[in-house]
Amino acid sequence: MTHPPAIPPTVPPAPAPPGHLLIAGLGYSGSAVAREALAAGWQVTGTFRDPSRGAAPPGVGVIAFAAAGPAFATATHLLVTAAPGEAGDPVLAAHATAIAAAPALRWVGYLSTTGVYGDRGGGWVDEATPPAPGQDRSRRRLEAEQAWGALAARLAVDIFRVGGIYGPGRSAFDELRAGTARRTVKPGHAFSRIHRDDIALAVGAAIGQALPPGRRILNLVDDEVAESAEVVAEAARLLGVAPPPAIPYEQAAAGMSPMARSFWAENRKVANAATKSALGIRWRHPGYRAGLAAILAAEQGGAEQLADHPPQ
Repeated sequence: MTHPPAIPPTVPPAPAPPGHLLIAGLGYSGSAVAREALAAGWQVTGTFRDPSRGAAPPGVGVIAFAAAGPAFATATHLLVTAAPGEAGDPVLAAHATAIAAAPALRWVGYLSTTGVYGDRGGGWVDEATPPAPGQDRSRRRLEAEQAWGALAARLAVDIFRVGGIYGPGRSAFDELRAGTARRTVKPGHAFSRIHRDDIALAVGAAIGQALPPGRRILNLVDDEVAESAEVVAEAARLLGVAPPPAIPYEQAAAGMSPMARSFWAENRKVANAATKSALGIRWRHPGYRAGLAAILAAEQGGAEQLADHPPQ
C-alpha cells in the first residue's frame, strides 16, 4: 500500500478557556462529545427532537430542537451533528436567524463525511483535496458544508469529514453476536474509519483552541485504512469465535441494500496528518485493532471508559 501524502507539521493555536457548547443532535457521536466537553469544564447543552425519548449524559442540559433558539444567545460554540435532508441543513433551516444574532458565538463545528471526496479508485485524499461527491447524500453534505462555511467571515468554522464510525454498541462485535456479520472480500478495496471516542477527542481539541474567523477542513479517520473483511476477522479473533466464511464481493452484492452497495461503489484512502497536526493530538485508537480491543476491554470491565491519552 502506498503511503499518504506527507504534511508539514503546524503549531496548534493557543488554548482557550471553556465556554458554553451547544450540540445540535445528541446522538451517538454528539453524546460522546458532550461527555468529553463536560470533563474539560464546559457548560454543555444538547438537543433532541423529543427530549422525553432521549437519554443525555449526566450534567448536559437538554432542550427540544424546535425550541433551541434561546440557547444560541449564550452559546460560545455550536456543534452540528444532524444530517441534511433534501431540503438542506435542518439546523440552519430552523435556527439561521438565532445563529446570525448569537452575541457570544465564536465557533461552529459541522460533522460531515469523507463521502464528499467521492470515488478515487483506491487513491489517497487529504484535507486539501477538492471534494467530488458521487452520491446524492454526499452532495447534500457538501452543500451543508458550504452553507456553514459561509459563516467563516465572522466565525471559526471547522468542517469535520468523518469516516465510518464505530465504537461501543456499534462494532463488528455486535454483528458477530447477532449472527449478521459478513466477511465480504473485495481485494484492494479499503475503508477509513474512526472510533467514536476519537471524534470526541478531536472536537474537544478544536473547541479548546482560540481560533480566528475562517474555515478548516479536518479529516476524522484513524491511521489504518483497512479492508472490511480484516476488521471482521480481528473482531472474531478477539471474541474467540470462528470468523464468518469469506464471500466474494460479487456474490455478496446480490443481497446488499442499495445503500450498502453505494458504500462499496467508492474506494479511497483518507489521510489525517494535517488534522492531527492542527489539533495537536494523537488518536486514542490509532487503528481498528486498538479500537476493537478497547471496546472489548470496556465491556469486560463493565463500564465504558475513555482512554487516558490527552491531546499532545
